[in-house]
Amino acid sequence: MKIIVILNPYANRWKAQGKAPAIEAACAAAGLEYTLIPIPAPGQGRQLAIEAATDGYDAIVAAGGDGTVNEVVNGLIVAAGDGPTRPLGVLPIGTGNDLSDMAGLPRDLAAAAQVIAAGQTRQIDAGRVTADGRVHFFDNNCAVAMEPMVTLENIRMTRLSGNIRYIVALARALLRLKAWQMRIAWDDGGYEGPAYLLSVCNSARTGGLFPMAPSARLDDGLFDFVFAPEVPKQTVLAILARLFRGTHVHHPRITYGRSAHLEIESHPGTPIHADGELIAEAANHITYDILPGKITLLSP
Repeated sequence: MKIIVILNPYANRWKAQGKAPAIEAACAAAGLEYTLIPIPAPGQGRQLAIEAATDGYDAIVAAGGDGTVNEVVNGLIVAAGDGPTRPLGVLPIGTGNDLSDMAGLPRDLAAAAQVIAAGQTRQIDAGRVTADGRVHFFDNNCAVAMEPMVTLENIRMTRLSGNIRYIVALARALLRLKAWQMRIAWDDGGYEGPAYLLSVCNSARTGGLFPMAPSARLDDGLFDFVFAPEVPKQTVLAILARLFRGTHVHHPRITYGRSAHLEIESHPGTPIHADGELIAEAANHITYDILPGKITLLSP
């Protein structure tokens, strides 16, 4: 199998750049004919994936974390047009690795390379988010309001690493939390009023350790979404305490549903993250659409 490995040296706070020899050894041991290309600057993985999708490779492999996979997925979907993407492989060397874990991919590089070499694929859904006219795709999770505030705090921190960084970012975001006035519509319902949280999920986990949507599946043709209106701060804390166990969805102030389409009007504009990467800081009109079976994933 002839593959291209798109390596993000910035993943896991620059720790991924030292993984190149291990990646090469794993690919060689699996019998893969590989080309390894580091992403030259943040955000350029998308263009590398677009080019690779038309260069005759059997698979395009993302080596990094969820942000890296997101860049590669965006490139593959753009290149695919109306059809399914070229096969996507993942060598998970990021911090959270939500998509690969939720898809049942091994974290061990040698085992992950063997999965790629086996060539077995499955079709998983992708999400399309359009924010004030700008289109972005995601494979795992996308959110407005409080959750991307956590992403912003996460970006601002330079000393901490690993999952503890997400927890500290969550605490900082909570201190700054103010409600957005939103009008939200989903397939069989809606809400209008002050809102704190709307997380749109393609898999169960986000942020490396938060089971945001415990029942979500990657291939059911629907988003799972979690919504919270403005509530007292002590209620927010009670909900967050349940989040680590996935029981927050049973809290009486939480709406947990499924939908193929959502539409949001937000004032003031809300930040948005997609797979942990900030894609907007103040969007007013946002739509979500599911793309069933769009991603061709190399999988056990």
